[in-house]
Amino acid sequence: MTPSETSAISPLPAGARGYQGRRAGVVTRLVADVVDALVVLLIVALIYALVTGFVFLLHPHSFRFPSGLGWSIPVIGFAVAAPYLALGWHTTGRTYGDVLLGLRVVDNAGRRLGLIVSLLRAVFCVAFPIGVLWIAVSSTNRSVQDIVLRTSVLYDWRAEASLVT
Repeated sequence: MTPSETSAISPLPAGARGYQGRRAGVVTRLVADVVDALVVLLIVALIYALVTGFVFLLHPHSFRFPSGLGWSIPVIGFAVAAPYLALGWHTTGRTYGDVLLGLRVVDNAGRRLGLIVSLLRAVFCVAFPIGVLWIAVSSTNRSVQDIVLRTSVLYDWRAEASLVT
C-alpha cells in the first residue's frame, strides 16, 4: 500500500462515519446513562459488601446485616455518581457508558470540559436526571444540563480526548 492508501483507511465503521461529531440522540444517551447507573450501582454494592464484611470481621459472633440504611444508600450513590461522572468527563470526555456507545461530552468549542464545569454537570445530572429527556423535544438534541452549562454530547469514536485540533 502507498502512504495515501493507508491514510485513507479509517478505524471508524462506514455506517458510523456520517454521525461522527453530531449530537447524540435521546435513545443513545439514555442507554449510556443506564450503563453508567449500573456501574454506580455496582460500586455502591461493593462499598456495602466491604462495610458489611468489615463489621463481620470485627464482631463475627454477634454479626447482623446492617439495617436502617434506607437514607444512606442514595447519599452514597450521589457521593459515588458525581465524582464518577465528573472525572470521566474532565479527563477523557467519557464515562464507561459513553465509551460503549461512542459518545463524548464537550464544551461549545468541542474541547474537553474543565473541572468545575464537569463537577457542575455531574451534580446537575445526578440531582435532575430527568433533564436528559429534554433531548426528545430539543431541535438541537441537547438536555437541560447541556443548555444551562453549554455542553454537548457528540458521537465520537476516536481515541483522543478532543475534537478540536
